[in-house]
Amino acid sequence: MKSEPKNVNTLFRSDAMQRFMAFGALIVLFVGFSLASPFFRTFDNFVGILLATAVNGVLALGVTFVIITAGIDLSVGTVLTFSAVMTGVFITNWHLPIPVGIIGGILAGTLAGFVNGTLISRMKIPPFIATLGMLYATKGLSLVISELKPIYFNDTPAFREMAMGSILGKIIPGFEVPNAVLVLFGAAIVANLILTRTILGRYTFALGSN
Repeated sequence: MKSEPKNVNTLFRSDAMQRFMAFGALIVLFVGFSLASPFFRTFDNFVGILLATAVNGVLALGVTFVIITAGIDLSVGTVLTFSAVMTGVFITNWHLPIPVGIIGGILAGTLAGFVNGTLISRMKIPPFIATLGMLYATKGLSLVISELKPIYFNDTPAFREMAMGSILGKIIPGFEVPNAVLVLFGAAIVANLILTRTILGRYTFALGSN
């Protein structure tokens, strides 16, 4: 009789049960919002929700690797802002080709990540402190470089089309899913393959476990 509570606690603490409960909560929310509004189940609403979460979803995929290794990264949001500002500067202010500007923005984010990694792994600074410093550093750089002004891509409509356009809509008429959503799903597939099918993924889980 005394073993039953222990078994129940073990069941609820298991990974499978936690995943089931999280999925169940999602189903409850879906049903609740569907009953609250008939517009919730529309295709346009689903696309809008996916588009609104695309950027945060990609960031979450990156942070997932950090969390699995029992680390933390407080600077992910401001590093994104810094990368976006640098992309805007390269394309709008310096009038560089769009691919070059995008690569430059990615390299700017990579540099911030490299500094974080060096501070944590080589200089043994706690991740909380190192990434907190990077948070304020990239936030300040973004404000200084942009001169506290928004950067518009009015002269390069193709840049906006890359994210807001729909390649899938051209292939399947009426299925206008923005490219940003496809990028999110593509990144999720790649992240899953890395974590489950590669040596890097096994090392990532091993670091978090020990």
